Order: sequence, then C-alpha cells, then structure tokens
Amino acid sequence: MSKQQKEQQPQQLTLTELFYSLQGEGVTTGQPTVFIRLTGCPLRCSYCDTEYAFRGGTRTSISSILEQVSGYSTQLVTVTGGEPLSQKGIYPLLKQLCDQGYQVSLETGGMVDISKVDQRISRVVDLKTPGSGEVEKNHWENLTLLTPKDQLKVVMVDRKDYEWFLPILRKEKLDERCEVLLSPVQGVLEPATLAGWILEDRLKVRFQLQLHKVLWGDQPGR
Repeated sequence: MSKQQKEQQPQQLTLTELFYSLQGEGVTTGQPTVFIRLTGCPLRCSYCDTEYAFRGGTRTSISSILEQVSGYSTQLVTVTGGEPLSQKGIYPLLKQLCDQGYQVSLETGGMVDISKVDQRISRVVDLKTPGSGEVEKNHWENLTLLTPKDQLKVVMVDRKDYEWFLPILRKEKLDERCEVLLSPVQGVLEPATLAGWILEDRLKVRFQLQLHKVLWGDQPGR
C-alpha cells in the first residue's frame, strides 16, 4: 500500500469497548457519561482492574466512534484505557470530540507526556506510588503541566504510599495546581483509614471511592 493510500484511509484506533454509565471517579462522579476504552497499556500496576484492555480490541474508525458517542444523551465523554495515549490516533479523536462540543476527560496512567493533549480537555493523570509496582514509570514533568482544569489521581496501597506522596504534594503545591484525588485500593486499604489520615493532616484533597464498583463490582463495561 502506498503512502498516499494510507493517508486516504480513515483514521482508526484499537477499541476495547464503548459504553454508557455513571462516572465512578473524579469531579463528575455520578453523572451519566460515555466511556471510550482504548486497548493497550505498557504498565502492569499491582492493583489493575482493567487487564482485559491490555490486548485484543477492534480496529475502529474515529468516525464510527463519534457516531456511537452521538447516540447517547450526554455531553460528558471519558477516554480511558488501557493507556489511551499509547495510540497515536488519540489526538485527532480528542480534537474532534472537543470540536463537536463534548465535555471530555482523558484518563492517563501518567507515564506519557501530556503536553500534546488538547487544552480543552480535563486531563486525569495518575501518579504511580511505590505500592503500584510502577513508580519508576512516572513522567514527572507532567506535574508541572497540571492546571485547575485537570485532576491528579493517586491510588494508595498502604501507609507507605501515603507518606511517600505527602512531600510531593507539599513541594509541588499540587493542591493549588489542580484537583487532587486520593483513593484506597479496594479490598487492600480500608477506606476509613485513608479518610482518617487525610483529616488528621488537614489535606486539601478529594477522597474518593470508585462508585461504579460500589454499584456493579468489577463488571466490564461499567
């Protein structure tokens, strides 16, 4: 196939699933949202709950994805994974979603530079703790790019993770940059324990549980 023929082909992404549900995390928790889950992730976090998105998926054109999104009566769209930024076609998808007036959030594992992401998007960036097993993969420059429109998500395995994060929070003044979300790993760290630490230290962060798991457990497509 020639270069010209390739350029004429519709832009495609590898899609694991597209579904409609309530947002389970972040500042729009509880609101009906369309989720676009892309396939593939270079990380293997100890607590990962979307391993089914590591491989497989279906090659799907951006136009088809947009058509499916338009079938739902919400302007909220979340692009997630896997790691959505591992696919080059993500950038035209994000642009076109914004151009069509959707309120878009992007959930990224934090190992990829977020500077190329459309500025209209709320970037939900993970900061991987030692307990995740992937702390060395953090792209630390992302912290300097966060704005009030973005969210930083930190999933805690234990007290060590919490104490590891505190000096980073304070040194980088993350609570002044963006919304900071702290979560316990389900079934590992007791939610009330993490909530107690936050209150004891008077942190200016948002404690959160995964609403979708409270409602539906670990069902895919929820």
